[in-house]
Amino acid sequence: QVQLVESGGGLVQAGGSLRLSCAASGRTFSSYVMGWFRRAPGKEREFVAAISWSGGISYYADSVKGRFTISRDNAKNTVYLQMNSLKPEDTAVYYCGATTKVVVTTTWEEYDYWGQGNQVTVSS
Repeated sequence: QVQLVESGGGLVQAGGSLRLSCAASGRTFSSYVMGWFRRAPGKEREFVAAISWSGGISYYADSVKGRFTISRDNAKNTVYLQMNSLKPEDTAVYYCGATTKVVVTTTWEEYDYWGQGNQVTVSS
């Protein structure tokens, strides 16, 4: 089992940057595919980015491609989401997830463990 603790959210102006971190407990972090999802007010949870256990494969939602970067440091049991050129429509609660799936998945139902969520607010 793994526990996920997120940090790094907050309030930023449009065009600004934030970096989210998700620290995992447990000794098997490097075997999990990790993902970031978000839920905006009144909307369904949506996929943002995901990364393979080695960090060699990553996927992004079209809405964030070129602006967000997912990365991981297995020695620190941490996955990151660097968010640049933020837009008001990026405002949401961001969740990191971990899955035991072998392949990188963009489907939130396939994730086994979740962080507590972290609010990101982008003002115009």
